[in-house]
Amino acid sequence: MTTVSARLGALTRRHPWGVFCCRRAARLTVSLFVVVTASFAMIRLVPGDPVRAALGVDTPPELVAAKRHELGLDTGLPTQYWRYLRDLVHGDLGVSLVTGEPVADLVGARLPATLRLAVLAFACVLVAALPGGLLAAVWTRGGRRPRAELTFTATTSALAGVPDFVLAAGLTAGLAVGLRVLPAAGDAGPQSYVLPVVALALAPAAVLLRIVRVETLKVLAADHVRAARAKRLPFLPLCLRHVAPNALTASLTLAGNLLPSLIAGTVLVEKVFAWPGIGSAMAQSVAAQDYAVVEASVLVLASSVLVVNFLVDLALALLDPRSVIRET
Repeated sequence: MTTVSARLGALTRRHPWGVFCCRRAARLTVSLFVVVTASFAMIRLVPGDPVRAALGVDTPPELVAAKRHELGLDTGLPTQYWRYLRDLVHGDLGVSLVTGEPVADLVGARLPATLRLAVLAFACVLVAALPGGLLAAVWTRGGRRPRAELTFTATTSALAGVPDFVLAAGLTAGLAVGLRVLPAAGDAGPQSYVLPVVALALAPAAVLLRIVRVETLKVLAADHVRAARAKRLPFLPLCLRHVAPNALTASLTLAGNLLPSLIAGTVLVEKVFAWPGIGSAMAQSVAAQDYAVVEASVLVLASSVLVVNFLVDLALALLDPRSVIRET
């Protein structure tokens, strides 16, 4: 055991980046396996017969039994699970019970719309929160401008507490139905992205704004920043060279933790705006107990979260190489 530990320690010291990437890749693989298993189990806990729901209540029992046998739903759960894993490894996501369309085609048609929405929302969160939090911290540092600090705290707290689907409904009622300045539903061009992106990004941006401000205030009070200010280093270079990198490292970590809620919010937001993405297809499939579509949707959305978190870990390691050494 000691020899194995010593060899692992030597390998870590010689190849820290390789060990870091392997550990993250292993964690990603295990997480994907857990997601696959959980999605398979949870959809089958929903009461009801999906075949009967798809074919209708007046369908003859013989036809229902034949369809169940065709889909393999007349076997035990372990057999179904093994068949699902086997098909998944071969890239077969199954066939929709409702439409008869291959699920891979449905995912391929709807996933780009969801990715565009999520990527734009996450980019808006970063663009608004990172510089905004830095400026808010600089503006209110050392107890300066207490009224501005109170306004900032109250506004971000209120925005962070609004559910995305409530915000989506309010934006639709005010800007799309009331003022008619933006499309209310569907993907009809660049203007159609404004309302769903704002509905997705506003609450996470408010949360990240507060986090970035707090982290920046901590860095501004650090000894090395005080020493740089004592040497009369200009404030703008001080912020860009010493404050921003240290504050953004912790903020990016927390921004990665906001991704699951942002991607999960696409399901409800797409439903409100009738967005042709995978989230709205998932919401419809849960009600119809369309096993294959629900499992594929959960797998794709969860995989997106895990892959982005993996990339955030790599970005943090590049920003702070010491974290790689400590981690490994």
